[in-house]
Amino acid sequence: MSQYPLASDTAMVLAAGMGKRMRPLTASQPKPLVRVAGRALIDHALDRLEEAGVSNAVVNVHYLADALEGHLSVRKRGPATQISDERDALLETGGGMVRAQGLLPDPFFCLNSDNIWIDGPENIFADLSRGWDPEKMDALLMMVPHARARNYRGDGDFHLDADGRVSRRRQGRVAPFIFTGIQLVSKRLLRDAPEGGFSTNVLWSRAIEEGRLYGMSHQGEWFEVGEPGAIKPTEEYLTRA
Repeated sequence: MSQYPLASDTAMVLAAGMGKRMRPLTASQPKPLVRVAGRALIDHALDRLEEAGVSNAVVNVHYLADALEGHLSVRKRGPATQISDERDALLETGGGMVRAQGLLPDPFFCLNSDNIWIDGPENIFADLSRGWDPEKMDALLMMVPHARARNYRGDGDFHLDADGRVSRRRQGRVAPFIFTGIQLVSKRLLRDAPEGGFSTNVLWSRAIEEGRLYGMSHQGEWFEVGEPGAIKPTEEYLTRA
């Protein structure tokens, strides 16, 4: 656990998606329950929250929600979990945060349930907390350069300027940073949000225009585990680490 004070004691864990890229493994189980290195993906995420000292987690559910709730109900370790129920409609990342905001403090961490990473000198949530400035930020995104993004084959997502402000990759170009799926979010980001399901990108675009979307570079390793073929190389790397 870090000695650096965390900006929040709560994280939202995004776990409601259909997991289409992980088929056929997700034909009969939600993606967060796919096992990598002997642990369900969501347990990797929750274990790291507990190790960092984050005491509460809000987990949204939709696809095969009963299986995911059942898994969480018998989990022996922290953090304490609450369910944000999206059985009625899949709300995507942005809509999921809006639905859950009554369960969340200001600010809150947010991470994808399929995240696997190795920390740098400090844990990732302490790093975000150290970089957080609520006066100028609506969200602080943890990013990773291509050299430390294992299994990733894309063109990147974002640029960072000298002050840490975020801009998007331009079409046909390569951006130096990939979003890890981990961020620290002010509830200001969620204001006047669209109804129903929508991507967090909608809110990020407004924050970019206002100069209030920031990022920082992760100093450890991060693993893209979006499809079955990524599981074995991830396990092999974790075994060597």
